[in-house]
Amino acid sequence: MMDALSVVSQLRDLASEPQNREVIVQDQGCLPGLVLFLDHQNPDVLFATLQTLRYLAELTPNISTMKNELGMMVSLENLIGREGLSVDISALAKEVFNILNAPANPLPCTPVRQQRKKSQFFINTSNKKAKSVTLHIQGLDSADQRGLCEEALLKVRGVISFTFQMASKRCTIRIRSDLPTESLASAIAATKVLSAQQVVKNEAGEEVLIPLKSSGVEVQQNSAIPDYLPEEEESPEREVDRAISRTTAKDTSSGSWLNSAASFLTKTFYW
Repeated sequence: MMDALSVVSQLRDLASEPQNREVIVQDQGCLPGLVLFLDHQNPDVLFATLQTLRYLAELTPNISTMKNELGMMVSLENLIGREGLSVDISALAKEVFNILNAPANPLPCTPVRQQRKKSQFFINTSNKKAKSVTLHIQGLDSADQRGLCEEALLKVRGVISFTFQMASKRCTIRIRSDLPTESLASAIAATKVLSAQQVVKNEAGEEVLIPLKSSGVEVQQNSAIPDYLPEEEESPEREVDRAISRTTAKDTSSGSWLNSAASFLTKTFYW
């Protein structure tokens, strides 16, 4: 049974993949549904919706369509001015608003490349067991902080392995495909001295940092060091064109998950 949070969370995971962003924005149901979610009373739904919009706005040709979507800018403005929201939600709403409201820059025409990407649709529909995530960890300045981070990650059920790049304050983590990235951020934030943001690459190949919700996220803990899983997807070193691999798209016999989600979004006008 679909609900608002599950729909927008999975849509956010799809939007984190660069090759999916054009298709999501072009779908007739997704953008209107995301606009509706901007008025939701659940802060988790709000934050996931803003994360989704932030991902979609990484593809520059999407910005005009998103900005002109009925109610988008007004809802973002209302969200920025709404009282009682967390700092994370308010800051991300303002960031998305500023991106959509920025003057448009002309882009070189790349129709062949766009057609190639469009034909891929949602490629991560296989039942893979693992995915890779790259985090930028604020406060990762010494061996002591690295030790704290290691202890925090080892406690999270679903973490398979991780490597650190101390010079850039980053950690590349292999996790089970069903483990939310927010669980990692929450575990790291629990150290009280570290915080994490997700590293992704936009369409121009530039790395950007995406905020992750770290409060109020349930983290399942290990009683022992987790078992290693088979390597079933390319590592970040081999697949250098993106920093993150999401594998949460759903494969159902009744049609694509996106169609089901779009139907839910367009039929649900209040909660």
